[in-house]
Amino acid sequence: MDQVGVGIIGSQFVAELHAEAFARVPQARVVAVASPTAGHAQSFAAKHGIPKSFADYRLLLEQPEVDLVTLALPNQLHCQATVDAAAAGKHVICEKPLCLTLQEADRMIAACAEAGVKLMYAEELCFTPKYVRAKELVDAGAIGDLYLLKQAEKHNGPHASWFWDVERSGGGVTLDMGCHAFEFFRWVLGKPAATAVTAQMGTYVHRDKTQGDDDAVIIVEFGDAVRGMAEESWAKLGGMDDRVELYGSAGVIFADLLRGNALHTYSELGYDYAVEKASLTTGWTFTTFEEMWNYGFPQEMQHFAQCVLNNTQPLETGEDGKAVLEIIFAAYESAGTGRRVALPFAPPEGKKPIELWRR
Repeated sequence: MDQVGVGIIGSQFVAELHAEAFARVPQARVVAVASPTAGHAQSFAAKHGIPKSFADYRLLLEQPEVDLVTLALPNQLHCQATVDAAAAGKHVICEKPLCLTLQEADRMIAACAEAGVKLMYAEELCFTPKYVRAKELVDAGAIGDLYLLKQAEKHNGPHASWFWDVERSGGGVTLDMGCHAFEFFRWVLGKPAATAVTAQMGTYVHRDKTQGDDDAVIIVEFGDAVRGMAEESWAKLGGMDDRVELYGSAGVIFADLLRGNALHTYSELGYDYAVEKASLTTGWTFTTFEEMWNYGFPQEMQHFAQCVLNNTQPLETGEDGKAVLEIIFAAYESAGTGRRVALPFAPPEGKKPIELWRR
């Protein structure tokens, strides 16, 4: 096999990212898409030149040319779709967060292990070129011993309406975007175990839309030597911000993902080219270009395709997704109780993260 046959399950924003990313990967070809939303699979397939489309993803899983599936689905559907894909002998790329409970995570990991297929966790920050270079500098000792990592992702809210529904999403911005920060911290540090979490969160702006948190600050400890601080928001206007700061005993690294790769633009008329998460394009804006590459999506999907072709271990696995989910649970527990939570942490079985905060 010199090319991986890919099936995309989903047809909305994240599915678009996956389709566009795979179009840049010579080792992969998207051969099928599935979506239960009326007409979406057909129109998605026509737009991206995909040969087959289905309303039921189980029909996609029956296609012999599909080797690998990507799950671009609401969070509550990740577990069952992974189990079904594994039973069909398909490798799985699961979008973040991995799932809604630690028990679901165990079920997904076990199903893929039993079937002999790979469960790959789609955390793009580990493939983002600017952040990859920052980690290379850290690994080379350029800034000495790390003692603080910061990651911030802030915008005015998610693309799809289901994110606002905590029954479907399982939480708010900490679950949706804090997961990026937590795995970024683990990845830069060489994936040590987190030892404690302290979090403060609230619903400050979007009380009419969600019972989830729309702004949060979370501190993740990795022993006594280093901390990670995540600042995540669905309440910030003016477009997307995605930044990291790395502080070491011999230096510091600042990386602004989008504004560092943008055109500083002034327009009194506005323009059609989208500025990520910005509601207006009049006045001063930061016009992005090659956003897909700057975020690392093609690099991420190329890596996963090569893991399937060469039968190698992926950089991001189901176990990594579970480790992130444990930190997410600890963050909601900390915000709900007002105390620092030590890890390992075992939340009540069957509870979603949001339930530890909204007691």
